[in-house]
Amino acid sequence: MNNDFSFQQAFENLTSHLAAAVFYAFDVNGVSIPLVLIWLVSGALVFTCYLGFINVRGFGHAIRLLKNNKTGTAAGEITPFQALSTALSGTVGTGNIAGVAIAISLGGPGATFWMIVAGLLGMSTKFVECTMAVKYRQLNADGSVSGGPMYYIKAALDKVNLPLLGTVLAMAFSVFVIFGSAGFVHVNQGFVQVKTVTGFDNAWLFGVIYALLVAAVIIGGLKSIARVTSKLVPLMCGVYLLASVIVMLHHASAIPAALWLIVQGAFTPEASYGGFIGVLIQGFRRAAYSNEAGIGSSPIAHAAAQVKDPVSQGFVGLLEPFIDTVVICTITALVIILTGAYQTPGLDGVQITSGAFASVFSWFPWILMVALLLFGFSTVISWSYYGLTGWRYLVGHNERLTQLYKVFFCIIVSMGAVPNVMAVFDFIDSMIFLMAVPNILALYLLLPEVKADLRTYWQQRHLSR
Repeated sequence: MNNDFSFQQAFENLTSHLAAAVFYAFDVNGVSIPLVLIWLVSGALVFTCYLGFINVRGFGHAIRLLKNNKTGTAAGEITPFQALSTALSGTVGTGNIAGVAIAISLGGPGATFWMIVAGLLGMSTKFVECTMAVKYRQLNADGSVSGGPMYYIKAALDKVNLPLLGTVLAMAFSVFVIFGSAGFVHVNQGFVQVKTVTGFDNAWLFGVIYALLVAAVIIGGLKSIARVTSKLVPLMCGVYLLASVIVMLHHASAIPAALWLIVQGAFTPEASYGGFIGVLIQGFRRAAYSNEAGIGSSPIAHAAAQVKDPVSQGFVGLLEPFIDTVVICTITALVIILTGAYQTPGLDGVQITSGAFASVFSWFPWILMVALLLFGFSTVISWSYYGLTGWRYLVGHNERLTQLYKVFFCIIVSMGAVPNVMAVFDFIDSMIFLMAVPNILALYLLLPEVKADLRTYWQQRHLSR
């Protein structure tokens, strides 16, 4: 007992110190501003300006590429749409439901505006990440693809004659993504909603069933994950958006006032929400949590796309933050604001969103439960592939070691519904945001290369017309 307690206490102490370092924040007028958030947002601003607002200029072209979805004889394992679906399934999750509610409860309706701005800026980051992921991917002898930030981090540091540092940072990123891939929070939040709606209270049984379903998908590898996510993402988004539209129609007359409240709250917020800086930080923070632009997770999926030109997948990738943050998060915010659920005392996170849906129809939390389970499940299976890519970067493509990772991953998932795992959540969050440090550093170094590749891409398309 004492040994168990000592280990738990040691882990909690380690986690608290790690989280304090990763999420170190300085104070401005009583508002804490995390340095890692500045790192992510400043990167997005630089990429947007340096590439001439590619998030706006390239949006129409990205839609056309996605509609064509042609692969031809291009190398890769999955189609561009499947790559986008896999990446989206990794980002569209509890952050779109619980995270938005937290942003509004802490920053008021105005946080929604800054969440949208952060999502638009994040589109540029995704463009750079996904372009480089495809450009520096490795094609294996068995036809599979290995790619992601760990590969372009090494390439970026090699270019500036720092090969040892590149190796260290690439390996560090791989370690971070392995630990960050654990799906605790999504399993846990799914269980909370199931328990709230149905009364089912067996966390271990829920976790085991969840893990078995995950195992059934991930054993088949990336192609199996891509097949599931390419069907699951449109379904889960459709279910959630349909439910949201019904709630919005119920309050249709109040929509103009809600939109004005969002804009007004963004620039003239109440002091109780931390003033202008407080509202802005809450919006940017939740957008970063939701779409993961700059974290380096999504490029791992995009690296496997069957495309000939890396820039084309960069365009497809920039759609991610738009769908995830500008569309889904904004609709969630409108549902919460229209129903006034964020002002209900005693509710927090997913409970706020659940209360918003229940205010229209008592059975609507069942719809939310289904959406939350689908969102969480798709995120877990996508992150299993991200973690596996990091694992393989460190230990190689040995089949036994690959299967060992998958077994361990499913065991971790099975424990995700157990309560009192806050220290584990903090540890995983720290690992995920540590990924951004070497990732964005490499993107800065590779930015001139991205701009040159983009210029060549436009020139070639112009000549081919």
